[in-house]
Amino acid sequence: MKQRVLFLCTHNANRSQMAEGLVNHFLGDRWEASSAGTEATVVNPRAIRAMAELGIDISGHRSKNLAKFEGQTFDRIVTLCGDADEKCPLFVGGVRREHLGFDDPSRATGTEEEIMAEFRRVRDEMRKILTAHLTGVGHE
Repeated sequence: MKQRVLFLCTHNANRSQMAEGLVNHFLGDRWEASSAGTEATVVNPRAIRAMAELGIDISGHRSKNLAKFEGQTFDRIVTLCGDADEKCPLFVGGVRREHLGFDDPSRATGTEEEIMAEFRRVRDEMRKILTAHLTGVGHE
């Protein structure tokens, strides 16, 4: 049976959406990932583009509020930004609650290519760290 993980970030627009897509794509045989935010907004088109470059389609994802998952249980709840770590209620149905902080790529400035480079960097960092974290590879 697959373990369930819920990724939380403030707006459920960038990091949590990419984390959901990465885990379902690369670890989907073991994990079922979902994502939510303390405030639902819209999925950032740049996050969709960065994921498409890896062959992962998150264009159908929608930004969801944490309340959508009320009453559900997860094996792990992982906050990806400091704001969600502070605002995330402790009663959310997670056996294990963890925080893994990643830079917010939507705060990048510069040309479109410079901003996309930041989305790619965060995406690749998340892929490496989340894969290692959820499989136990690379941890003592």
